[in-house]
Amino acid sequence: MIRKHSVSLRGHRTSFSLEDEFWNEAVAIASRRNLSIAALLTEIDEARDPTSNLSSAIRVHVLHELKREIA
Repeated sequence: MIRKHSVSLRGHRTSFSLEDEFWNEAVAIASRRNLSIAALLTEIDEARDPTSNLSSAIRVHVLHELKREIA
């Protein structure tokens, strides 16, 4: 199921829609790195191409992390 999430990144509220599976994995990645989910999302947001949206950037980040883990 796709859910809407609202977070504060660098003092600004933003929202994005994400499938539960991607959200749960993003939370797990943040936990493994001893980060808050807001800190991880801030990293992803700062690194993303400005022409892409945050939802897509999170999905790509999760995919890359999972691929790195199995390599």
